[in-house]
Amino acid sequence: MSVGHEEIGDGEHAVIALHGWFGSAASWRVLHPHLDTSRFRYVFPDYRGYGARIDEPGEHTLAEAAGDVVALADGLGLDTFSLVGHSMGGAVAQRVLADASHRVDALVGISPVPASGVPFDDQAWALFSGAADDLGNRRAIIDLTTGNRLTEVWLDAMVEHSRQHADPGAVADYLHAWAKADFHTEIEGNPVPVKVIVGENDPALGEEAMKATFQQWYPRCELEVLPNAGHYAIDETPIALATTLERFLTGHVRESTAV
Repeated sequence: MSVGHEEIGDGEHAVIALHGWFGSAASWRVLHPHLDTSRFRYVFPDYRGYGARIDEPGEHTLAEAAGDVVALADGLGLDTFSLVGHSMGGAVAQRVLADASHRVDALVGISPVPASGVPFDDQAWALFSGAADDLGNRRAIIDLTTGNRLTEVWLDAMVEHSRQHADPGAVADYLHAWAKADFHTEIEGNPVPVKVIVGENDPALGEEAMKATFQQWYPRCELEVLPNAGHYAIDETPIALATTLERFLTGHVRESTAV
């Protein structure tokens, strides 16, 4: 199986970056100019039902997405790699860690979904579950999770990206996959170096959520709160994000892959 992806860089440290629920491999392009492509090789896959794979059928589960990540790594000849996951991509990254821990050098979550899923009250679930078919719901979610503070032009562009790059059925399926997941006992105590990066304006997957989840499970977990960012630091603060991301990864390169 050929896993659709984008790729930049020819460095010796491979990094597989996993997009969020409303994103795609193309969502990372805003970060590309700020990445060190001489030290790192960045790979940006699409999940089934997204981006270059929008018409590819699948079950749209975390296990399936994680299996595709490992298959992609195999196809690219990557014995080990670091993982970066944004939002839902953080849950996929942890599923890869649970299934193939020996392959993972380090893990970075950007406003990541915990391995225990996300609790919703009835009102929030109605908003999120309606997002597959209602673009207005997607816009409201993006606005909410960035603190109701960003330009309407950007909000509209984010919704349009999601509309163009995601199959509605996949959006619906993946919501259940990440929101209702709970496999934290499979990763609890894992010694992999972990960093979680959250925006100060993210009301859901912010500092307190990370302290109650990631920092309870991973003994080598660092936490950083980015000023002037919400849930979408890739767009909101790309230079600051690239800087802290690569500083962390540089400190956790295996000797066999060190530049």
